[in-house]
Amino acid sequence: MKKPAYATDPDSLDEGREDRHFVTALARGLDVLRCFRSGEERLGNQELAERCQLPKSTVTRLTYTLTRLGYLHHVEESGRYRLGMATLMLGGTTLARLDVKEVSRPLMQQLAIDTGTQISLGLRDEMSMLYVEICRGHSIVTLRLDIGARIPLATTAMGRAYLAAAPENVRLALEERIQALDPAAWPRIEKGIRKACEDYARIGCVSSFGEWQKEINGIAVPFTPGGGLPLMVINAAGPSHSLSSQTLLDQVRPRLIVTVHEIEQALGARR
Repeated sequence: MKKPAYATDPDSLDEGREDRHFVTALARGLDVLRCFRSGEERLGNQELAERCQLPKSTVTRLTYTLTRLGYLHHVEESGRYRLGMATLMLGGTTLARLDVKEVSRPLMQQLAIDTGTQISLGLRDEMSMLYVEICRGHSIVTLRLDIGARIPLATTAMGRAYLAAAPENVRLALEERIQALDPAAWPRIEKGIRKACEDYARIGCVSSFGEWQKEINGIAVPFTPGGGLPLMVINAAGPSHSLSSQTLLDQVRPRLIVTVHEIEQALGARR
């Protein structure tokens, strides 16, 4: 049977047994966490065992330990697991040291205050966009999204902005995966992606007005931070009942574009 891409090579484990410094249990625990990179939100012990090519009893002990440590969260209703906050904080700790967050945060915070929107910084993680920084204004009405939240790639402003700015070969490959995940919805989704590409070329930003969640409106602008970092996106969003699409496009969009340009310039000055 072909070895899954997320399973540790058995040869490596064999070599590890001969190396007194190699901890096989740790390698297997990391294999379990890698399984969640495929885009699924929740996986059960049986699925994890099949993907890691390990006995279910072994995986059960691993998931129990990872849950106790906070790297997995057990969803009692389904008996499945999702990634825990400790896992997200591993990436967050690294990202917190990057110049992009240090430079972006004060500019994002000022924009959030001036526009009364939630301003977020994100990057792609498989088929989702991952929030790595969030700034809120003084409005008492806010979105229930925080650092570490994952949102869809194809229907959100942030995700569409990524697709609009990504190299064509990357975008086309992602579109194939999006279509495979939901063939029935693909015509509608494709229309939104095409419009996003056109809007980005025409007005410098993309939008999603109630298309991901009907109560959320948002716009987004992609940028390349440089220094070997991946393409990132900054979005401005808020509840649709208090933040109209017209307000976002007419009043927030120019400020968002300027803020992104200021971030790019500040990062460039540090290189």
